[in-house]
Amino acid sequence: MVVVGIEHDQVPLDLLERVAVGDADLGKMLGALRDRANLQESVVLSTCLRTEVYAVVDRFHDAVHEIQEVLADKAGLAATDLEEKATIRFDDDVATHLFAVASGLESAVLGEGEVLGQVRRAWERAQDERVSGPVLSELFRHAVQAGKRVRSETAIARGTTSFSHAAVELAEAQRVGGLGGAVVAVVGAGAMGTGVVQALGSLPENRRPGRVVAVNRTEARAEALAVSLPDDLEFRVAGTAELPSVVEAADVLFSAVEAEGHVVAAAALAPAGSRRDRPVLVVDLGVPRNVEPAAAGVDGVTLVDMDHLSSAVAQAVEERRGEADRARTIVAEDVARYRAAARARGAAPVIAALRGRLEEVRRSELDRRRPQFGDLSGPEWEQVDAVTRSVLAKLLHEPTVLLRETAGSPRGERLVEALRLLFDL
Repeated sequence: MVVVGIEHDQVPLDLLERVAVGDADLGKMLGALRDRANLQESVVLSTCLRTEVYAVVDRFHDAVHEIQEVLADKAGLAATDLEEKATIRFDDDVATHLFAVASGLESAVLGEGEVLGQVRRAWERAQDERVSGPVLSELFRHAVQAGKRVRSETAIARGTTSFSHAAVELAEAQRVGGLGGAVVAVVGAGAMGTGVVQALGSLPENRRPGRVVAVNRTEARAEALAVSLPDDLEFRVAGTAELPSVVEAADVLFSAVEAEGHVVAAAALAPAGSRRDRPVLVVDLGVPRNVEPAAAGVDGVTLVDMDHLSSAVAQAVEERRGEADRARTIVAEDVARYRAAARARGAAPVIAALRGRLEEVRRSELDRRRPQFGDLSGPEWEQVDAVTRSVLAKLLHEPTVLLRETAGSPRGERLVEALRLLFDL
């Protein structure tokens, strides 16, 4: 079992956004992984901070190269250009890493809640595409359980626990006078955009925006956001065709859209008309980036992207650092529990079932054919019985040794599951 990934603290944002996999492309990438000779199971986890491929593999080095080729193809790079930037983990380290990710320990916002849902959806999508099998399904099931346990048994999720809320807090700090009375535009009604709207609505009345405009391709989805807002907060929905006028009127713009190209061009933020002499704060939560980077050079525009946000939120969560040790203890306990469960599904019961099944076939076949050898004496028939038992024992010897040697490992789990399927055990 391996994980090959591109992570936010190891590579620049421009590479991270090039390998990011949106929902529209996820099926294609899972299909590409399924077609590789050395990959038996795969799950792709792509968030704003990382894109990782979890896989059950045959030959380690060949499999890692195949995964890097798929990631490099997504980024438009040669595989050799990606090799030195990719992080590789294998076997036991895979579980420890995934459990920590699901628990929010690997997030820029320590304890963030959004990543647990992303881990679960990545696993479900791989199952839907029939790419995840028994080994990765068991791994991800335990990882989701660990993430839930960390959040229920520690205070790691206290306060700012998502990029959405962190972005709103940062916008308050960045803008002179905060967000009180401001015209705020939120582009995108997905998980991140929804989180931003909810965070705006939860602000105290004296710090709340004067108006919030949600822009989304599907207006009905944006309209659903109003349910979580206080009645006295002015809220309206706009389609993407209205985006230019919404951008021009906004004092603060949050953009969180899953898109390959830039949604907001630098020219759209240039001083013009009512925008003249009025600054605008732009918070880009997209990976890939939604706002053209050149916007940072436009007079009156302050642009904050995921790089800035990751750095800024570090101080905001410092008070929860003490909870991280408790969370890591829980992760270690749950990893041990996962490994124990893997051993419990080990080789011994399957070996016994396989021997029983084949012995049943041997005896049944001998009983069926015995009338054809009626001239054999009792001792001679016993010799036939002994020879067939010996042949069966020799055939089972090497598979039995291999199953026992690999028991409790990802490879052993895969071999056990293969036998269960092949012999209906």
